[in-house]
Amino acid sequence: MSFGKPERYEEEPRTRPRTAVVAVCLVLGLGLIGGAVTGSWLAGDGGDGGARDTYAVAGTLWHSVPVDKLFPPTVRGTGAGPGGADRTWTRVAVAPDTGCGNAFDPLLRKALAPVGCERLLRATYTDATQSFVTTVGLMFTTADAAAMNALAGRFKSEGLATRTDLMPLPYARKGTAAARFGPGQRASWTVSVLTDAPVVVYAVSGWADGRSVDTPVPAEQAMQSGATSAPAQAGLGNEAQGLADRIERSLRKDVTSPTEKPS
Repeated sequence: MSFGKPERYEEEPRTRPRTAVVAVCLVLGLGLIGGAVTGSWLAGDGGDGGARDTYAVAGTLWHSVPVDKLFPPTVRGTGAGPGGADRTWTRVAVAPDTGCGNAFDPLLRKALAPVGCERLLRATYTDATQSFVTTVGLMFTTADAAAMNALAGRFKSEGLATRTDLMPLPYARKGTAAARFGPGQRASWTVSVLTDAPVVVYAVSGWADGRSVDTPVPAEQAMQSGATSAPAQAGLGNEAQGLADRIERSLRKDVTSPTEKPS
């Protein structure tokens, strides 16, 4: 290994390229830092000040983002169906943004109470064949990150997301494919308590023909290989989980441009 010749004071011209290199590195470094802040939200990772900023921004999306961005008129689910089949969901109803007073069964309302309810947004979709209907909801909470982490931990440790007495309610509207989608038609569901945003994301699915369901099955069980229940065989677990996942992804993207107008 060899070293270059020592610099002399009179060799001033050689310092200019070095100054330029330092400046370029500084610009690149700032760009990487800025990208990391945005990336921490999109990837769901925490990151000190950047994470706190995106957490706060996420809590305001219910009134700063157009409904067509939170709940797109059409949602495509590549590989979201059973066996990796593609899915396309069409929005048939959007509920007025409300509080959570009458939007959940009593036990689920009690389970979610520790994080508070700032606003609840809901929309109902149907699949391409109009055989199934799925309500997806975004509950914006009043909680800080610690409270959301605590609730997420409780849902996981106590298996609250798989209890049939803690299913979300559907949202039905007359004159649509979801007109007969009531509490007795709930077939599969999922509830996700986010820890990097003050939001609970959920979805509940059923048949569009109004048939009642004696034994609903949580999405994670309905999607398991070899599941033989009627909701599993129909792919209703995939309907609920696939749509919830894509609405959550859309929410994460919206935090980077919450005031952008829909095209």
